[in-house]
Amino acid sequence: MPDEMFTLLGWAWDVDLATRLARRHPVRPAAIRTLTGVMDLIRIDPDHAATVDLTKPLLVVPLPCAPPPGNRLVIDGWHRIHRALDLGMEELPTVLLDPADERTCRLRGGDI
Repeated sequence: MPDEMFTLLGWAWDVDLATRLARRHPVRPAAIRTLTGVMDLIRIDPDHAATVDLTKPLLVVPLPCAPPPGNRLVIDGWHRIHRALDLGMEELPTVLLDPADERTCRLRGGDI
């Protein structure tokens, strides 16, 4: 079992593995608001959010079951998003994994 896992509804991803796979992809700025579609489903600890490192890139995966533009999901970085929004920031560094890497780190959901 991974040390860190992100789960949403019936889906789950190995964040440790996703972090290792992310090293192969560029870090790019992303507009935060385009990534917050499921934020109401995410439990945020405001005390923890106040301490997060906003220079650490968000990890984002493409979802094979969703048409654009809803085909991206943050699997690591929700507390960073919360803090950035509180601070009035518009962008955060982000790594978008490719579909093969998404499938590699997905533990359940979709076609598995």
